[in-house]
Amino acid sequence: MQTTLNDISTIQTGIYAQTTLNGEITYLQAKHFSEKGQFIGPIHPDLPLNSQTEKHLLKHGDVLFSAKSSKNFATWYESKNGLAVASSTFFVIRIKDNFKEKIIPEYIVWFINHPDSNNWLKKKAIGSAMPSISKAALQELKISLPDIKTQKSILEIKRLRDLEINLNEQIQMLRDQQIQQQIINSIK
Repeated sequence: MQTTLNDISTIQTGIYAQTTLNGEITYLQAKHFSEKGQFIGPIHPDLPLNSQTEKHLLKHGDVLFSAKSSKNFATWYESKNGLAVASSTFFVIRIKDNFKEKIIPEYIVWFINHPDSNNWLKKKAIGSAMPSISKAALQELKISLPDIKTQKSILEIKRLRDLEINLNEQIQMLRDQQIQQQIINSIK
């Protein structure tokens, strides 16, 4: 089944707020994530919980899409990270109730981050100094929805591939250290 992101979710922008030293909730910004959308911790509460922030609290499974700048990525919010709101650099994608049993949030993240989807979105970006992807463009993104079992398989393949990449990088680093040590030993 193929549909659009607009059909399966609601999309809203994050909020703009001034942080404080002592807050009750976290203001998630692009700086809290790697270029691949991996969460970089630790974080600390830096916004007060009030009527404005309360209505924008993230829910477990919300997908965040960094739409401003050349660093476009999707990630998802896990409630274990504490109460948080997304900054205005993000769109918050919330799966509609009638699709919650049909789609896994991590699958949406994988699909948006896939090079084909990401390239399609980048072509829709507006502006040159700081390109920005509009809500309308994000809503138009066509998404394939296989069954849950297939989604889980895709995510497991991705997890294993990421692990392989990480292990290869570690092997390369250790090999470089070994070679450097051999060179040092040979000139002593």
